[in-house]
Amino acid sequence: MDTQRPWDDTRQTLLHGEQTVAKRVKSVWKGFTEFALRDSVLEVAVGLMIASAFTTVVNSFVSDVILPPISLLPFMSHKNLPEKFAVLRRGHNATAHYNTLKQAEDDGAVTLSYGLFLDHLLNFVGLGLVLYAIANVYAAVSHDSIIKHTVRCIYCRKEISQKARRCAFCTGWQDGRDDRESSAL
Repeated sequence: MDTQRPWDDTRQTLLHGEQTVAKRVKSVWKGFTEFALRDSVLEVAVGLMIASAFTTVVNSFVSDVILPPISLLPFMSHKNLPEKFAVLRRGHNATAHYNTLKQAEDDGAVTLSYGLFLDHLLNFVGLGLVLYAIANVYAAVSHDSIIKHTVRCIYCRKEISQKARRCAFCTGWQDGRDDRESSAL
């Protein structure tokens, strides 16, 4: 019977440890699901996925539709806009003529890649214009504007909402009633 007693103690300890671990795992899982499945987290995740796809579409529109006609302008020569560059310092093979930006980079030349900069700038402006258009369509459909228009407070000159009747900073009335009211003293 003495040999059975240590085994029972060990078994009880293992069962208690198993139950403790199971409770902790369930607690961690419950906490994770409460965090990950909240509405705001899911909305942000879906928004990021849509934004990523949307950015790809706008980048393609700018690079594949807008930039090729710009590259046909007389002062652009024969290269696509992202391939436009100027050599500031030649590379290891100083007598080489570089036809592409990759050739110049492989030779170790220092280049000014103004074509890539213009490509990225046009992508940024294009994405901004499309997002602005979407915000305006959303405002027209939902009657709730994403774009918050602001004005300066007539008293403290801080930026406040255009719809505000009182300034949140100085509490002055924006319709000028503070100027019209006389003191009771």
